[in-house]
Amino acid sequence: MPKRLLVVESPGKVKKLSQILGSEWIVRASCGHIRELSDEGEYSLGFTMDGRSIRCNYVPRDQRAKETIQQLKAVTKQVDEVVLATDPDREGETIAWHLKEVLGLREPKRVIYTEITASAVRGAIANPRKLDLNLVGAGLCRDCLDKLVGYKGSPLVWALNNGAKSVGRVQSATLHLICQRETEILTFVPQDYWSVWVDYVVGFRAFYKGMVNTRSDAPEQELEAHDDAAGNSKDAPESKRVLSEAEATRLVEEARRYPHQVIQLEGKVVPRQPPPPFTTSTLQQAAGSKLRFAPDQTMFLAQKLYEAGLITYMRTDSVMLSPEFCASVKQWLEQHDPQNVPQQVAKHRSAKTAQEAHEAIRPTDVFRPSAELRQELSALEFDLYVMIWKRAVASQCRAAQLRKTQVITKSGSLLWLARGQVVEFLGYARYWNNLSKDTILPSLQQGQALTLENAGHEQKQTQPPPRYSEPKLVQLMERKGIGRPSTYAPTVSTLKNRGYVQLTKEHLQPTTLGLEVDAFLVKALPDLLEAEFTAKMENALDAIAQGKHSWQHYLTDWNQDYFAPALAKAKTVVISSSALKKASPVGERKYETSRTRCQQCNNFLAKIPSTKVKKKYFLKCISGCEDTVLFWSDLNKTWEPPRSKAAKGENPQKSKALITKYPCPVCKKPLEEYSYTKEGQSKTMLRCSDPQSRNDRKHKDAVYFTTAKGWWSPKFGELK
Repeated sequence: MPKRLLVVESPGKVKKLSQILGSEWIVRASCGHIRELSDEGEYSLGFTMDGRSIRCNYVPRDQRAKETIQQLKAVTKQVDEVVLATDPDREGETIAWHLKEVLGLREPKRVIYTEITASAVRGAIANPRKLDLNLVGAGLCRDCLDKLVGYKGSPLVWALNNGAKSVGRVQSATLHLICQRETEILTFVPQDYWSVWVDYVVGFRAFYKGMVNTRSDAPEQELEAHDDAAGNSKDAPESKRVLSEAEATRLVEEARRYPHQVIQLEGKVVPRQPPPPFTTSTLQQAAGSKLRFAPDQTMFLAQKLYEAGLITYMRTDSVMLSPEFCASVKQWLEQHDPQNVPQQVAKHRSAKTAQEAHEAIRPTDVFRPSAELRQELSALEFDLYVMIWKRAVASQCRAAQLRKTQVITKSGSLLWLARGQVVEFLGYARYWNNLSKDTILPSLQQGQALTLENAGHEQKQTQPPPRYSEPKLVQLMERKGIGRPSTYAPTVSTLKNRGYVQLTKEHLQPTTLGLEVDAFLVKALPDLLEAEFTAKMENALDAIAQGKHSWQHYLTDWNQDYFAPALAKAKTVVISSSALKKASPVGERKYETSRTRCQQCNNFLAKIPSTKVKKKYFLKCISGCEDTVLFWSDLNKTWEPPRSKAAKGENPQKSKALITKYPCPVCKKPLEEYSYTKEGQSKTMLRCSDPQSRNDRKHKDAVYFTTAKGWWSPKFGELK
């Protein structure tokens, strides 16, 4: 019987495809890329540029690739026809071209499918096409471009002698985003402000909005945007910011002095449209925020689900779904949730650069019982599958219906604002709940008089922008056009493996090494770090894939017009940096900075590594302030000076304790006013002045803190 050979990328697909195709087919895997550019030639690039043409020298990737090539050659001789079924993207097309080259195939049949099901695979084989040489050109261009930047750019950072390993076209631009955010955090100067509020007897709280006949800068009510990189948490409401305690106190007093009434009442039901099904980026974002998966872990698990025939191809930037799948979801909803069948399904738009021939990530069979899948899959695979299933089904449901209410009340010349939201119909949120917690306002009427229950203010402080979580970084990379679906996870992983960034409380923080590399590249190759510059390169690769440009012309022009001159200029920065390093004092080191400031010079304290302390580092001022050293106290959950110095009164950060007239609520000895530092802020508390007494357990809660009204204790209340 004649045999046909189907070559795929992953060995995990072989068993499933063999079952679908039967005995007349032989299914083999290339195990991903089989060839790479050699390390021959100038700078070990493996390719040469002559005018506007490029000659590449490809070699087997490793020993396993050599063996795979030999095995495929042997099987090719035994069959009548070879069909290439590598993954349906630019990378897969390039691998198919490499297979054609090493196997000596003249006009191989190329088939693509986005799900490993019998109908999809057989349909693809029945409709083969030729290799898309435009896609191949874009793939070859990216190979050469990345090696050109990496191999010619990396020696620049080796000269720093600080352990830096590499420079990368996408990697360095992504690191720059992380370092820029760190700079914003370190240079951030917090400001105090007050949030002023009133509570009414009918059961709701309103916040200061402004004065009558004065334009308010309170933000207008907006519909929430779908943000897969964030959880369902929502910032607590607050008033228009008041910049002094005296003004906040005046507003509270005026609120208590005048009667209150409702002057404006708005209520409307607004639809919240369902989110689109997952793309690679949004899958990584949602899995990171909901399941705490790193991007590379998400892609590893998604690959397993794809190879098992449970989901469609997981590298895609399209939100399109096949009509057959949409019909199957409608059928499922009619059987299980008929109220959620929409009259018209919400339309979702893909990004301009999306490859619309692909589908979004979705389950291949929406009717597959979850109890059955739970037995077949690991716990993590099952969790990811359920998330993909819910999102795909949610995208085909009715919109959620939210009743949003806004109430404005008036007292004297002051206006107060309250907002509420109640979900009247869950709709898609029954499967994908990204709605904020409900705030229910009581039934009110225009002009209704309100009885004030309480009024007050709360001191707050502006916060620096947060570091990026891995999901947020992937979202930012997609938004700025840095990389493509196949490169998001590997880029984040590379930055961690190179030691340029580290995870700190689930957020990405640049290491000292990462900051040094970024600071050097800002001087040496500034354009390469700009998101817009990197995005233009990605757009150029997309244009090559669409047949609009020659990949060889683009690469040679880019090298001649930008990269070669930029490298020549960068080498002068290397020379000057080396000279500066030789002139600097021996042993000088750069340290990571903390968010705690020195009480003498107000500079951020440095993190000094130490294996002798539990936190693996202590804080020290390296700006010349003597004896400014802090260690972490697990007991007080704050940074404190060494106990020996505190006992001797040598600590310059604390003033001498003052004895007050107030008696200790436990032993009746006088309380002392005790100053301490927390997160770089100077604070004061009252505690028992007897060191021996305050060490016993009864005195644990005998402490008072400053409030707007005076001294207050969590256990003993207000100090009178």
